[in-house]
Amino acid sequence: MSPLVAAMISLGVLGAIDTFITATILPVPVWVTFIAWASFFACGGGKDGFIKSVLRNWTGIAIASITLLFIALLPAHPIFAAICVGLGTSAMVAASALPILSFPPAIVFGFASTVGTMAATGKGILTGDISHPTIVAAVAMVVGAAFGYLSEMGTNMLTAKKTATA
Repeated sequence: MSPLVAAMISLGVLGAIDTFITATILPVPVWVTFIAWASFFACGGGKDGFIKSVLRNWTGIAIASITLLFIALLPAHPIFAAICVGLGTSAMVAASALPILSFPPAIVFGFASTVGTMAATGKGILTGDISHPTIVAAVAMVVGAAFGYLSEMGTNMLTAKKTATA
């Protein structure tokens, strides 16, 4: 089977499963899982891509959470929010100096997914339960990376050449 058709089948089936799971049993934003899925491939795929993607995404989540915490604690004014986001952005770039975190877009994916999760769920950074945007985004990023890994495996299985048996 051609790689394109194999990827269409693997990603299509798993995309449907991801959507069903996030709509029914795992209440995380499906769009965050899809961002993490793309991040998995952008970070090179395979076991290393899985680890690098999750670490980078979680770094962005941590930086976003700290940024949002400062925004919540400072006086509510756009200048304070802008300064905090500027500092958070600088922190993302600085973090990418570490070799394991050397792909800044994956860090940004985690940051943006955390902010987006907070906005989409209406749960603030001071939420004190399992619906905290940091937890939701972190779980969604792992789920998305896992779907990336599974889709890569599925595509590889569907493109594998069968050997003739005697």
